[in-house]
Amino acid sequence: MTKKIIASGLLATLILAGCGSDKAATQKASKGNMDGKKHMLDYRAVPASQATILQKGEQKMYCPVCGMTLPMFYKTNHAASDHTGHDKQYCSIHCAAEDKEVNGNMLSNFRTVDNTTLKFIDSQDAYFVVGSKKPGTMSTVSKYAFGTKKAAQEFASKFGGKIMMFDELYKKVKGSLKNDIAKVNKKQTKAAKMGGMIYKRMCKKIDKKFDSVAEAKAYITKNKVCGNLKGKKLQMVGLHLGKK
Repeated sequence: MTKKIIASGLLATLILAGCGSDKAATQKASKGNMDGKKHMLDYRAVPASQATILQKGEQKMYCPVCGMTLPMFYKTNHAASDHTGHDKQYCSIHCAAEDKEVNGNMLSNFRTVDNTTLKFIDSQDAYFVVGSKKPGTMSTVSKYAFGTKKAAQEFASKFGGKIMMFDELYKKVKGSLKNDIAKVNKKQTKAAKMGGMIYKRMCKKIDKKFDSVAEAKAYITKNKVCGNLKGKKLQMVGLHLGKK
């Protein structure tokens, strides 16, 4: 069983790579320094203390669509207001578009994280670098936002990519949703099976149904169902319980 768990963990790293790994980058040692401070190995991640979390409640640290931990993918975070005026925060524009176009939620007031300041800005004012060499979240095509055209151009000159405004980008994401969702679902199904193995081995058995991966992860963490399970393994168990 131990060998199976180890093998599953290695495979999980591969199958989650395309849609973003939920591994806690802060637990790894940095290979260098930036302005005298250790920086994250995964470009998308920031320490939780540097992440602005706009949504409220016990599930606020997780994307409401895929359940991934928001600070781990903070530089691709998006936010929008639902029909009640409450903010929802997503790991990616993919999940924001899926929530609106597929789940049928009425969303407005779109915002995104400015990669220069790490603050949320109006999506209509942002310049997005699409298709750079940096990793994508929930898609193989990366999408990073900047508050100024100059900053976007500097990023693109270093890492490649095309500069787009929000309306053009959203149209592109909407057009690829069906294909991207199919790919993500396939990967998440495999990860959920691995999460089932971890759940049987490391967690207290619970008789509770969850409406989402985010709800499952929040419950697991709050009630220490799996001890101090974190990162990739927590995501996989959340997928197992949240997709039953």
